[in-house]
Amino acid sequence: QVQLVESGGGLVQAGGSLRLSCAASGRTFSMYAMGWFRQAPGKEREFVAAISRTGPGTTYVESVKGRFTISRDNFKNTVYLQMNSLKPEDTAVYYCAARYELRSSDPAQYDYWGQGTQVTVSS
Repeated sequence: QVQLVESGGGLVQAGGSLRLSCAASGRTFSMYAMGWFRQAPGKEREFVAAISRTGPGTTYVESVKGRFTISRDNFKNTVYLQMNSLKPEDTAVYYCAARYELRSSDPAQYDYWGQGTQVTVSS
């Protein structure tokens, strides 16, 4: 069982930055690939980024490449999403998720989810 708690969301102006954190419980954090997803009002949940169990492998949705960076610290059981050059279209609730072993962009393949943190980018 893995419990995930996101933090770091908030209101920021376009062009600004935020860093989201997702703290995981349990001793097996390093066995899970981690992903960040987002959901805007009236839209389906969208893949944002994923990272492999040990960190070097990452995947991003095209719209955030060059602006967002996913990273993890397995000693702190935490995954991060550094978001730079934020745009109003990045406004959404951001969720972190854990998938046993392999990373994926498909939300249906993730085993555990956090409660989400709101990110609002004003124009």
